[in-house]
Amino acid sequence: MSYAEQPTEIEVIGGRVNNLKNIKVNIPLHRFVAISGPSGSGKSSLALGILYAEGSRRYLDSLATYTRRRIGQAGRAQVDEVRHIPSALALKQRPTVPGVRSTVGTVTEIFNVLRLIFSRLGSPVCPNGHQIPPTIKIAQAMDLSGEAMGKITCPTCGVEFMAFSAEDFAFNSTGACQKCQGLGTVEQIDDRKIIADENLSLENGAVATWQIPGRNWMWRIARELGVRTDIPYRELSDQEKELVLHGDERKVPVDIPTKTGRVYHLDALYENAYNAVINSRKTTKTERGLARINNFYHFSTCPRCQGKRIDPSRWQQLVAGKNIVEAEQLTLGELPDYVAAILDWLPADMQQLAQNLTKELLHLVKPLIKLGLDYLEIARKASSLSTGELQRIQLGRTLRTQTTGVLYVLDEPSVGLHPDNVAGLIDVFHQLVDQGNSLVVVDHETAIIDAADWVIEIGPGSGANGGQVVSQGAPKQLRQNSKSLIGPYLTGSAPLMVRPQIEPEELFNAGQMTLTVANHFNLDHVHVQIPIGRLTAVSGFSGAGKTTLILDSLLPALKAQEQRQNAPEWVTDLDSGGIKKVISVDSSPVGKNQRSTVATYTDIMTNLRKLFAKQPLARKLGYSSTNFSYNNKAGACPVCGGTGETTLDIQYLPDMVETCSACGGRRYNQAVLQVKWHNLSIADVLAYSVDELLQLGLFKDEPAIQKTIITLHDMGLGYLHLGEATPALSGGEAQRLKLTSHLHHEQKNCLFIFDEPTVGLHPSDVRVLLAVFQKLLDQHATIITITHDLDMIANSDYMIDLGPRGGTNGGKIVASGMPRAVAEGQESLTAKYLNKHFKLYADNLNNTKIK
Repeated sequence: MSYAEQPTEIEVIGGRVNNLKNIKVNIPLHRFVAISGPSGSGKSSLALGILYAEGSRRYLDSLATYTRRRIGQAGRAQVDEVRHIPSALALKQRPTVPGVRSTVGTVTEIFNVLRLIFSRLGSPVCPNGHQIPPTIKIAQAMDLSGEAMGKITCPTCGVEFMAFSAEDFAFNSTGACQKCQGLGTVEQIDDRKIIADENLSLENGAVATWQIPGRNWMWRIARELGVRTDIPYRELSDQEKELVLHGDERKVPVDIPTKTGRVYHLDALYENAYNAVINSRKTTKTERGLARINNFYHFSTCPRCQGKRIDPSRWQQLVAGKNIVEAEQLTLGELPDYVAAILDWLPADMQQLAQNLTKELLHLVKPLIKLGLDYLEIARKASSLSTGELQRIQLGRTLRTQTTGVLYVLDEPSVGLHPDNVAGLIDVFHQLVDQGNSLVVVDHETAIIDAADWVIEIGPGSGANGGQVVSQGAPKQLRQNSKSLIGPYLTGSAPLMVRPQIEPEELFNAGQMTLTVANHFNLDHVHVQIPIGRLTAVSGFSGAGKTTLILDSLLPALKAQEQRQNAPEWVTDLDSGGIKKVISVDSSPVGKNQRSTVATYTDIMTNLRKLFAKQPLARKLGYSSTNFSYNNKAGACPVCGGTGETTLDIQYLPDMVETCSACGGRRYNQAVLQVKWHNLSIADVLAYSVDELLQLGLFKDEPAIQKTIITLHDMGLGYLHLGEATPALSGGEAQRLKLTSHLHHEQKNCLFIFDEPTVGLHPSDVRVLLAVFQKLLDQHATIITITHDLDMIANSDYMIDLGPRGGTNGGKIVASGMPRAVAEGQESLTAKYLNKHFKLYADNLNNTKIK
């Protein structure tokens, strides 16, 4: 086949993944293609469920069966045919969160090269304290084998010693601090948290650590040892308190009664109040359990390494005047200058080696700088990065490989990005295409869609109302297409302001919160005012300090106040303005597995089980609400255990996930399904969507369930089925689902904090979310959103903008006030983009002031 005859499009024929309705669509090859549409419309089903799944599966099919067995594989997508698809790579919306030992340097591999530079090009210090200048002989010695490896002689005193290898500079290896083992923190039990309340008796829970599961009968053993357990702890003798706090571990005969009235006679191990924590920590395996136990600990900076992780014995070796710790404190943007300093510092005979190593370092760094990550320090904990930052690190790794002929599928790459970062991201997209690749991006950011070569819109609605190709074409064609869902947001013809606007003098009518952060990360004596009863947007460049200000300072300070504990030490001033309760709502997945559904996460399932247990046949069979739980043996299908699916291990092929043949995916055993209400089994009810149930009026006489059904509909989640697994929901869907229990209650003195609430939301969905926020505000709630979304910022009552950029160049409040005033002031990068956004919608703004 000649080059002229090469295929120009991927052909998808008969796509039926999830809600896709047997679609047929062509995706241009070697182009930047954006896929848009409402939440739940089927965008990711096309991009990830078909294009990525088939592209990656076909590549893996070309590998040896043994190799395939060692790689996680996806089964065949539900599609009749996909023609001309290249090998595919995907960058997903939620990258894996790195572990506690990971840093920006380790996840980008920059620290690996930096360690090699210090090992091969460094100026070591001999045991007698003589600084040895860099020489090619040191580098050569590191490449020897056996006992000779790394052995060098001090030219001043003649002593032979072992130079440090690259591993000796690794905090995850032999370079780890000897006290904290490379974690940078040390821990000890917080004495103040051992006793919950001195006014309580041991029987009533005076010892907090004896409330840990498995230790809640420890007071009985203490009683056997002679401690009075029925008087307040403060009245115990010093000897009794000593036994409670520090008594020796020993086996003690004790009677333990159960809830059923039975009594067990045991030789039980006594654990004092401190050992209860220590021993529990050794055996706890779950993250939730560990987090609970960690509440009893005080974590402080390691005194040996000052939190730097690398043992101080490595700090004497220098490269261009910096030790390994000082080099690790550099930002990515500062590395090119440091590389130049290294080359200037080294002698002529080391230049070639230095060029090789520093070139590799810059090769890793430059794509990340292009993606706007220049503010990140090499030593920063990777677990503190936002999903957007993690995605860009993934993308940077992809960009530097300079592949060709690959299909890249990106899911919401604009998550967590300031509009100014988005411009850099678009440049990277074009670079990927220019390298000879094909790019498919699922996103709602209008700047990304407007920059694409081709746009495919899936819709027209969500769930059962979606799954169709609504329109496609170049952005300029969609602007003129009346069927286009995104077109009105590209042209500015859609309404921008969708909630009531207040007058400036009304802003602080209900009061205000004030907060001062003395010194934490890049915030230094930052003071903010936040109006009570209003919607406040916290915006700013990525890495400017938004998370530090709200999630790391305001949130824990208010929580501490709520629990009558001390605020974080860096919060030097807090006036809550009357806020007594704070609820943080993020976009993390709802539930951990497919057993968590819309019905189980809300109160619907509990009420539904009670309803079915009242039916005549259920009473006749002696069924309780327990029988109507698929998570209980009494109700679950015996074959699939209530999951509705079975998995077949086919050895060298991908695991096959099938609908359970016994229950047909209905999760329940046949006996339970015989019980009917309105001629429907409980599985039949769970198969309905929220909107279908409203249309049928099925729960009009069941107010407890109907109330939640209406709430879900009002939140724009009407397309979800009651039995739909929640972990697969998008970030935006997860956030709205978490709000269901709060929407119809008085929320005075309650603060809601939302971290990136528009994740995964089409501009039309953002308007729905704003309506949800307004319901909370109508109930006198206060709302803070950390956001980059210009629609969300424009509709806020107040905004606080941090910057001017990220990292050490951020951490300041560059603008605050009502959004329109900030936009016109042009005081920040955000103001610049917000002003353009207001101007785009200018023709409609005269009629948008809502009373």
